[in-house]
Amino acid sequence: MVGIDANLKKERAQGPATVLALGTANPPNIIEQSTYPDYYFRVTNSEHKQDLKNKFRRVCEKSTVKKRYTYLTEDILKENPNMCAFKAPSLDARQDITVKAVPELGSMAALKALEEWGRPRSEITHLVFCAMTGADMPGADYQLLKLLGLSHTISRIMFYSLGCYAGGTVLRMAKDLAENNKDARVLVVCSEVMAHVFRGPDEAHFDSLIGEAIFGDGAAALIVGADPIQGVEKPVFEIVSAVQALLPDSEGSVEGHFIQAGLTFHLQSKLPKVVAMNLEKSLKQAFEPLGVSDWDELFYIVHPGGPAILDKTEEELKLTPGKLRATRHVLSEYGNMSSATVLFIMDEMRKRSAEEGKGSTGEGRELGVLFGFGPGLTMEMVVLRSVPC
Repeated sequence: MVGIDANLKKERAQGPATVLALGTANPPNIIEQSTYPDYYFRVTNSEHKQDLKNKFRRVCEKSTVKKRYTYLTEDILKENPNMCAFKAPSLDARQDITVKAVPELGSMAALKALEEWGRPRSEITHLVFCAMTGADMPGADYQLLKLLGLSHTISRIMFYSLGCYAGGTVLRMAKDLAENNKDARVLVVCSEVMAHVFRGPDEAHFDSLIGEAIFGDGAAALIVGADPIQGVEKPVFEIVSAVQALLPDSEGSVEGHFIQAGLTFHLQSKLPKVVAMNLEKSLKQAFEPLGVSDWDELFYIVHPGGPAILDKTEEELKLTPGKLRATRHVLSEYGNMSSATVLFIMDEMRKRSAEEGKGSTGEGRELGVLFGFGPGLTMEMVVLRSVPC
């Protein structure tokens, strides 16, 4: 038994999991938010709903989103008119798009991460893939393996239908894999194509229009591993800890349901308040053992479910203006890309730090936190430590 215990120790990494490379990708079609209400009501044959269109225009303006990216084109929608109705059967058409697009978009982001990493892709030992839509068998993880030419013996984990909190879930999973498997290198991919969500407006379901105003398509990929090879690998962030929790008094705040018309989302107005009220308690549990009690000393990567969540976060934590600038920038330029969004923010933060010469990847701060929020209401919290550039 002593030999088994010693062998187990040898099979585990010595140091913490680190993010070694990042890559992001978007489809080519751009949604300009300023003109989107006119486009949306035209392609869905809803221009007669003028009052609803005016309300939607105000939602788009308040979203703070300037542009987004999408796989859906007007030609695709013309070929599939049921996708433009609110609840017309259209699941087959949506599946035909996402089953192909999800792994393709994921491969685009993964190739960028692999190029930055600089090591042979044969050295990838694990794959963690996350997507809200496009479930199929074999799944997007299998398709990505073939697209990238990864080893057939790679260990794969596929997550479907988790929702917006899953950007934290994949980091938590990658941390466990990297630290408990010596020399493991984990390719993490979040690929989100929102074709299941698009549908025409309905007066009785205004919360659906909120999704139409902020959701966009995007994919992000990371390489995660422990004990970086000096002179070969360049760590960006250390993953210090990662936890998941269900927030109290939050049932029904966010729900999604797959039906014959695709994926429907349901949001309650209490969502921003529920999120904000639970943040400080979570921060205290994670950071007080590390000697941190001033929340302004942290850098922040917060899933931007909407500007109200960000406003409430700043208010509840009494943050100085600008603490969420990387998050707000990604929301403005890409919209809400579900699980991939926090990884886009991570990439944006390290780019800004490099440009501004702060000497670290966390906007000059050593410790930071990543928050993901989604159905449940589920929260993923990941504590990160920036690595000097």
